[in-house]
Parts: sequence; structure tokens; C-alpha cells
Amino acid sequence: MIDPFHLEAYGETTVNYNRDVEIFPVLNTIFEKIYGKSPYKSPTDMGVNMAGNCICDDAVCREASRQEIIRRYYASLNALLKGECEETETQKLELLMNQAGVSIADRHVVSAALKRAADTGMPAAAMELEDGRILTGKTGNLLGASAALLLNVLKELAGLDHKLQIISPESIEPIQKLKVDYLKNRNPRLHTDEVLIALSASAANNEEARLAMQQLPKLKGCQAHTSVMLSDVDIKIFKRLGVHLTCEPVYENGHMYH
Repeated sequence: MIDPFHLEAYGETTVNYNRDVEIFPVLNTIFEKIYGKSPYKSPTDMGVNMAGNCICDDAVCREASRQEIIRRYYASLNALLKGECEETETQKLELLMNQAGVSIADRHVVSAALKRAADTGMPAAAMELEDGRILTGKTGNLLGASAALLLNVLKELAGLDHKLQIISPESIEPIQKLKVDYLKNRNPRLHTDEVLIALSASAANNEEARLAMQQLPKLKGCQAHTSVMLSDVDIKIFKRLGVHLTCEPVYENGHMYH
């Protein structure tokens, strides 16, 4: 709301929070009782938010804001499917997207992930690197789509041939046996955390694997999208790596739960 105290004191129109404006007379009186005189003439005088002065590239900030709107929209779609939010939340974000003039098409990794999924007939994932390159990963016999995507991206960043096996199938099979035979897991494919552990084990004797692991910090700030909703384990790994992840509001294999 308009800060009437600032307008009266300086003849300048500014905007402030309604609660700050409402409580200012009380705060002003407290200052006068303690110090004899208030150092502020308005709640705007008390503002310490200087974020606007830090913006040196308005276009970059605007684009980052648009991408955040899309990410929150996808988060609401996932939450709605799982019964964790009301439909009104998604509708509000749809309205915000319309007002901002953005759509999911503005998130380039979405179309890349969906195209790879359509081409393979299996869940797929895509990641956009800082320089705009987009890489994808598909579901295979050994790895889930997000785990395959991580390996593809790390090999790309390390300048390694994508056909190179930095984790041998022989080292993956014992992990699968542990998951299925002993832990009674129905899905033998490795999750992102498991593939990173396998990669770290290979790095002990494999220079290429070690080089790939060294690229992990470069994932921070990258954009990623998957054609299905991921498990909590995979979501947490992407978050820890600093990757901005979104997922299609679709359960893998048509299941109604993870």
C-alpha cells in the first residue's frame, strides 16, 4: 500500500507493507519514549531491502523469475496428483503464468525429455547445461532415466566418449542383486544415489570415472526435467547437487503411488 507517512514527510510516493504502515505510529512512539526523538519519519525510512540495487542485468533476472514460476507450477501439479495441495493452488499459478506470458514451452528441458520418452517408449530425462547444451537420458536395464542422465552429463562435461563405460556392468550387478534378492526391491535399476556410489567406487581405479566425478560441482544451477515423477531419493539427490528439477505429473508404469 502507499506509505502515507513517507508521502507527508517527503512528498514522495512509495509503497510499503500494510502491517508496517499500520504499526508505525506505535513504533514511532516507542522511539520517542526511549530516545526523546524518532530517527524515522516513515516505515519506508526503515527499509533495509537493497536487493533492487544489486540487479545489474534486468533481463537475466526476469528470465530467472519466469523459470521459477514454471518450476512452481510443475511442483503444484505433482503435489495435486499426490493429494498434497488444493486445485486452487495450481489454478493460481496458471493465472500467474498467463499474466507473465510464460508457458511450459519456455522450459526447454521439458520438450527434450518428452521427445526422448516418446522415441524410446520409456521414462526419460533431460538436463540443460549452463552454456545451453541439452542432454538426455533414457531408462535401460541397468539404470533409471535420471541416473543415466547424470552419467551422460558428467561424461559430456569431462569430455569423455559417451560410449565409454565409466561404471562396468559387473559392478552394477551386485548392487542390483542386493536390491532385489536381499532388500526385496521390485525395481533393479539404480537410482541416482546408487549410481553415484557406484561411480565413486569405480573412481578408485578408473581415471575416467574420477574425472567424471570431478564434474559434479558444475551441475549446480542446471535445469532438469523428467517425463515421470521421481522417487523422493532421486529428488533429494538433484536438490543436493543444486539442480533445478521439474517432473511431469505422471506416475511411472501407471501406478497410483511410488
